[in-house]
Amino acid sequence: MPPALLARVDALMGDAVEATVKHHHRRRLRRLGHSGVLDPSPRADGALWAGGDPPPRAGCKMEVLIDGAAALPRIAEALRGARSHVHLTGWHLAAHFELVRGEDPLAIGPLLAELAERVDVRVIVWAGSPVPLFHPTRKEVAAEVRRLVRDTEIQAYRDPREHPVHCHHEKTIVVDDEVAFVNGIDLTDQAGDRFDTSDHAARRKLGWHDVGTRIEGPAVADVAAHFAMRWREVAGEALPSPAVPAPIAGPGTSTIQVVRTVSEDMYDLVPKGDFRILESYVRALRSAKSIIYLENQFLWAPEITEILVDKLRRPPSEDFRLVVLLPAKANNGQDDTRGQLAVLADADDHGNPHFLAATIRSRTGHRADPLYVHAKVGIVDDRWMTIGSANLNAHSLLNDTELNVVTDDAAQARATRERLWAEHLEVDLQDVAGRPPHAVVDERWRAIAMAQLRRREAGEPPTHRLIALPGVSKRSRRLLGPLEGLADDG
Repeated sequence: MPPALLARVDALMGDAVEATVKHHHRRRLRRLGHSGVLDPSPRADGALWAGGDPPPRAGCKMEVLIDGAAALPRIAEALRGARSHVHLTGWHLAAHFELVRGEDPLAIGPLLAELAERVDVRVIVWAGSPVPLFHPTRKEVAAEVRRLVRDTEIQAYRDPREHPVHCHHEKTIVVDDEVAFVNGIDLTDQAGDRFDTSDHAARRKLGWHDVGTRIEGPAVADVAAHFAMRWREVAGEALPSPAVPAPIAGPGTSTIQVVRTVSEDMYDLVPKGDFRILESYVRALRSAKSIIYLENQFLWAPEITEILVDKLRRPPSEDFRLVVLLPAKANNGQDDTRGQLAVLADADDHGNPHFLAATIRSRTGHRADPLYVHAKVGIVDDRWMTIGSANLNAHSLLNDTELNVVTDDAAQARATRERLWAEHLEVDLQDVAGRPPHAVVDERWRAIAMAQLRRREAGEPPTHRLIALPGVSKRSRRLLGPLEGLADDG
């Protein structure tokens, strides 16, 4: 078959499969009473908040924690200060995992055991894969929970209420209903060591880039209430309703909304599910005028890529830019994401490119080691930002249990983007702060990423951490993610 005809057939097949998947998702959400998730009504005030409860909460403080070496000691500090209780959820938790390293290391298991002598410590983790083709397995999780609770007062439950091939993926910590962490960071070395610094030096093993948040103020009650819902369903214990902390006065506060994914028929208290992470992304991405910046482990949710394709085909301005940072090789769904990147690249058919897909590596001198991008960050126009546990695939947006925070704090969104960009571009913050995003993308991101890709293709050693992700054929690869979503949706 001639290449041009083959490409045309491939495109038609991909379009047909994705249309079927989107129709399936839309029909499912309509049946559950959530049709507004994909077609949210504009708010009279023009804000991008998701509808329903919990609402956005003013008077919160949010600290964005970039990479494990910064985030994990902050978690340890908050845990050590607990006076009443600690409530923790996770995809997986390893008792030996160290929150603090160096001369005086501190592992999560011994810390929780010590805390449980004086406060209530409750833990919910995913029960693990029922099919031992994926990790952690049910057996592995059961063994890890036994290690965690042995000879301690820790209360820990494994949550098996997942749909087939899905999981409980959220990562949250609540301390005394006063401080909460909503993270993409797992407290485990399963699949990779989460403790890494922001300079990502080569260390002869898989490095890890991740982002989390620490919040105070009224939104903490919404994280606490979500934990209480799951605890009641899994452990059978009704916890007291969390008191809503008073709004924090003064400068440096933000309005925060807690949004989640909970599939239908999983918990009795959420019988129709909750899909407000998807709604949040849909609202924000459709509104984009100047910059969309995404860090994520995956990018193949058809509802998301459809919006991005539309932005690239009809850019809202000449200065509009879409930058996505992804792993060089995801632990699953790799072909799905690469196929969608090709679709996005095809849509960016202009003399002035608006789209860049890149990844990062651990690097010391000319030595480069793999670095896994596990962060889940979305920033739109430096006026909307979300951080949490949700990936941009059908698992996280429609099926897995996830929790994100959203803010409209423009200063926080811009500062976070600039901090991340300075890290990935290996420059001082002052080199990107205050500069127009399109100028930094064109002069720094694209120039460095493409130069490093050419060096790799020529067999030359790297001179920078950043590198462009090469284009790939859409053949078959474009179809795998949507077909999987169609087959295993709840």
